[in-house]
Order: sequence, then C-alpha cells, then structure tokens
Amino acid sequence: MPTASASPLVAVDANVVMDLGGEAESVLDALATLRQRFCSPRIVIPPTAKLELIHIARAGDTVKERNLATKGIVAARRSGIIPVNLMPVAHGIVERVAEKLRSANLIPTSEVNDSQLVAESALIGARLLLSSDEHLRGVDFERLTIELQNFDLAALVIATPREVARKFFVR
Repeated sequence: MPTASASPLVAVDANVVMDLGGEAESVLDALATLRQRFCSPRIVIPPTAKLELIHIARAGDTVKERNLATKGIVAARRSGIIPVNLMPVAHGIVERVAEKLRSANLIPTSEVNDSQLVAESALIGARLLLSSDEHLRGVDFERLTIELQNFDLAALVIATPREVARKFFVR
C-alpha cells in the first residue's frame, strides 16, 4: 500500500458539490481517491462556489437543479467538505486577480464567477480545484501560473473529478 503524502488543500466548484448531491460516481471516486492518496486532505468550498450553491438551492431554474444544490450542500457537510470565508481585504485581491485572468483571456470575460473561483482557490492556497466546467479545464496552466505568480500566488491544478479518479485511483 502506498504511503500517504502531505495534506493538500483542495477546492471544489459548485458543480462538483451538486454532482455529489446526485451521488455521481465520478465525484464519489474522486473524493475517495483524494482521501486514499493524501493524509487527511482538506477539501473546501470557496466563497463564490458557496454563494452559487445557495443561490441555486433557493432560485435555481428547475426543481431538479434546486434539489441537487440542496442535496449537495447536505452531502458536502456529511463528507467533511467545508465552506471557507475570506477576510474583507481578500475580496479586493480576488477581484483584481479575477479581472486579470479575464483580461488575459484565460477565462472568458462572461465567466466572472469562475474567474473569482480560481482567484479564491489560489488565494487560500489550494493546490487543486475540482470542477466540471470545460472552460476552466481548458485554462492554459503555464499562463495561469505566470498570472498568479504576478500576484504572489501559487498555481493550482484544475481537474475534473473524472480525471482525478481515472488518473490516480488506487485499486
């Protein structure tokens, strides 16, 4: 059996939490993989993802969407995935970093929340962001690293739950 590595901070997007609420196998496998591979990984919901979940749970377009968000919030709590907050001064930093990610065309200009999610995840020191959003998965890692380093932030890997489970699952 492989030895466990140091405990990383992992951020999750709202879509991952909703998929957890729907008991998506890829998310369950990814979480199991992270917990097997790392000693007590800290898995968190950044502020933007938390606000998205709350909004969807209350005012989502469909009953199914609202139910998935609500079930996801409950499932996240049960799974030890905790929401995190930022100090007020950090919100200004997040806005600046997010705007730079959009202006550098790393994230589409219309995807304000996703740019904030990436900025928040980097600011809290996450090394991995789990997201099912294709435009986040398509972010150029080298360019992202450079842009985040300009703000003295470390780069984070963005991966889908399916990628984590497929590439790192220990049988």
